[in-house]
Amino acid sequence: MLYGREQERAAVDALLDGARGGRSGVLLLRGEPGIGKTAVLEYAVAAAGDGFRVVRATGVEYEAELPFAGLSLLLASGLDRLDALPGPQRRSLEGAFGLGEAAGGADRLLAGLATLGLLAELASEQPLLCVVDDVQWLDRSSLDALLIAARRLQAEGVALLLAARDTGAGADVGGAGGGAGADLGPLAGLPELRLTGLAEPDAVRLLDDRTGAALTGPARRRLLAEAAGNPLALVELPSTEADLASGGLALSSRLRIAFHGQVTGLPPATQTLLLVAAAEENGELDIVLAAAAALGAGADALEPAERVGLVTVGADRRLAFRHPLLRAAVIQRAPLQQRLAAHRALGEALEEGDRRTWHLALAATAPDAGLADALERTAARAEARGAHGGAAAAYERAAGLTPDRDGATRRLVLAAEAATEEGKLELAEALADRAGARTDSIFAHALLDQVRAVAHFWRGAYPAAYRLLLDAAATDIEPAHAARMLLQAFHAAWYVGEEPVATVLDRLAALPLGADEPLAPLARHLPAAVLPALGRPADPLPDVRATAAAARKAGAESPVDLVQLCGATLVLGRDHETLELAAELTAEARAKGTVGVLPTLQFFLAEAELFHGRHRDAEVTATEGLALARDTGQAQWTSQLASLLACLAAFAGADERCAELAAAALVPGSAAPAAGEPWAHWALALLDLGRGRAAAAADRLHALTTGPYRHHVGATRAVPDLVEAAVRLGEPERAAEPYERFARWAGAAGTPWAEALRLRCQALLGPDELAESAYRAALDLHEGAHRPFERARTALLYGEWLRRERRRTDARPYLGAALETFERLGAEPWADRARTELTATGTAAPAPAAAEGALTMLTPQELQIARLAARGLTNRDIAAQLFLSPRTVGHHLYKAYPKLGIASRTELAALFRA
Repeated sequence: MLYGREQERAAVDALLDGARGGRSGVLLLRGEPGIGKTAVLEYAVAAAGDGFRVVRATGVEYEAELPFAGLSLLLASGLDRLDALPGPQRRSLEGAFGLGEAAGGADRLLAGLATLGLLAELASEQPLLCVVDDVQWLDRSSLDALLIAARRLQAEGVALLLAARDTGAGADVGGAGGGAGADLGPLAGLPELRLTGLAEPDAVRLLDDRTGAALTGPARRRLLAEAAGNPLALVELPSTEADLASGGLALSSRLRIAFHGQVTGLPPATQTLLLVAAAEENGELDIVLAAAAALGAGADALEPAERVGLVTVGADRRLAFRHPLLRAAVIQRAPLQQRLAAHRALGEALEEGDRRTWHLALAATAPDAGLADALERTAARAEARGAHGGAAAAYERAAGLTPDRDGATRRLVLAAEAATEEGKLELAEALADRAGARTDSIFAHALLDQVRAVAHFWRGAYPAAYRLLLDAAATDIEPAHAARMLLQAFHAAWYVGEEPVATVLDRLAALPLGADEPLAPLARHLPAAVLPALGRPADPLPDVRATAAAARKAGAESPVDLVQLCGATLVLGRDHETLELAAELTAEARAKGTVGVLPTLQFFLAEAELFHGRHRDAEVTATEGLALARDTGQAQWTSQLASLLACLAAFAGADERCAELAAAALVPGSAAPAAGEPWAHWALALLDLGRGRAAAAADRLHALTTGPYRHHVGATRAVPDLVEAAVRLGEPERAAEPYERFARWAGAAGTPWAEALRLRCQALLGPDELAESAYRAALDLHEGAHRPFERARTALLYGEWLRRERRRTDARPYLGAALETFERLGAEPWADRARTELTATGTAAPAPAAAEGALTMLTPQELQIARLAARGLTNRDIAAQLFLSPRTVGHHLYKAYPKLGIASRTELAALFRA
């Protein structure tokens, strides 16, 4: 029964009403221990009634390092629906739940998308209420998967209700030796409701209902004051004046003591059974009874605990404690030897598997080679399922159980690497320090420096990461390992400056890699693609498709190992190669389920689409990539993709959206410098240039093209904009040095479009008598280059020059063509400029095309879905490609049809053909 809680009930009712209407929603309840979160969850279950399917799970402290333990409990009743999921998603959950082999290096994003798909399936016949209590004790793999699903729920009819203890609240009632629990930082951004103490009238009513007239006077007033509206305290705290005299302790500590007292009064066998139940993570009654029996507590020992309401047994034969604090108190009050005995008994009661291994490891008090080997196998399976946090814990525990020094050190190295993959940087560095102090192995120290370097990189300490990786790769290690380190060093060096980039690439080119090494083709291609862009000599650049084919043949992991090729080809202006390869690798990643790499691929693909003037395609690609990057906490690609979208907003003249996206890119949610900083500054400069603010544009562009990021793709491509802004200001000298570098880059690139941009810059910079020939030559080179936006800008500048030369008739066709292109691309500021110039020649501007106008009304996701539907894909096919539910796909089509003035898929296909 809930006392008060009108606001909480209203929020839950709204969530359930939305699900009844086919809308999905998420609500996170936060609060201190005992504040009533679980009671609100129970209210939701009761309010849902028979009209909902209900699935539920509770995080348990001791399972916090068991990969996907919480998720497997939550989705257990829906495993018969797995066949409805796309193949990669189905295999991901089968591997996560131990129902099949995890195909090497499972993608945690894929597990989250599979969770979304299964929740949608469970909601296909009636609304679904998904309830998860004690989220702070969910294992990280389960939490990540659940949050990815939560952020993508749209129109499935799913109500997801979560409850989590406030960070730091009640810390003294946890930490009984289990896992550390999930980092609740990822919960940020979910709709949240914070529970506070009951209002005084409700607290009085609850206390009176509990004690009747037994508690009066000072004792009653003191209990109400000390409970401070906490319902659990009102129910569980001692109610006599003598018992209340132990002031000074935190509320959570006094609650724990109260639970201690309740357990202490039970028979010894019942206390033993409760300890086993508290240590058993899944509440499986048969396992609990078997383990307790081994410790001398029979099944009849359960009855006294049930009688006083400490535990209940459900129809599914799962044992549940009345409150999580009670479970923690049972664990904490038990002496160490009893806890060890409980884990040992549980391990022996369980069948072979990871749970058995974990319990036996928790019970071990001395080195045990066989158990350490089993725990390493558990860790390897966790890594294969993408659960790197659980793997790190297993490797670390295995190291502690390993009798020989070298074996223990090796496992500490593996633990440090797994912690790095999980993003637990402090833990990774601590493990690396422990391992490094135990060994003189050059190779081990190189691997540990690689761990430290990755930690530095993700904190934004790029110079430190670069130096560590460069030094590690220079040690006496195998060239294949050195190549992988140098490829990571290149990534760090990219944010340090041109000289470090050149140093890494020189080292990479000099590595003696055999032709059969998977990374050899990449190690040859990267220097050939990037060094010429820095003005350095290099071998001829091979075709990127040939390089990719050679790498695949040698065993490179595709698409993960090949993603660097997409970025490298952009550096030297081989945009068409990036367009083809990134599209191919993106399709491959979707098909194979390697979706964690998709944000990286989609950034490169969106760049290439933008450079080809396919602004709408770039927006669709980058929008999906940004959502995926945010879902998986990839701060670097969140920043990069937001900044690229800011550029597209600048082209379109969407001032507020451009500023908002640039701000998001420059503050990516971590302490690291923003990876998207160059693109973000280019975006803001483009907005200024398009709006006629030449001075502001020139300031930003000069800093970008002469600063430490001048070698970045966005900075290189921004030089023509700097030239235009500087000339408009009458200060062409500000662009002189960047233009000289751009001219050298264009020569190295050797592409017609790059030379066209160089000629446009030359026409702007003068001398004036050569401007016309430069403009005409540039326009000739633009023909066939498939870059309509750049061709239109050249035509606009030429038309403006002709008008200033009083050749209005000559100017009109160029200005008219530019206007038509800008309007088709939705480049509003440039269209305004072209329209103004055309009007100045005495010609009225034409209206934009109606069909294009209709399509521009769609959101990027609606457009993406409509394109696939027009190709004949079913809603389920589209959902599999875009990692949505079929009902969400249908919802977006339902919204798109009225915008397009159509009513069927047939009309949709005809519209796109037109």
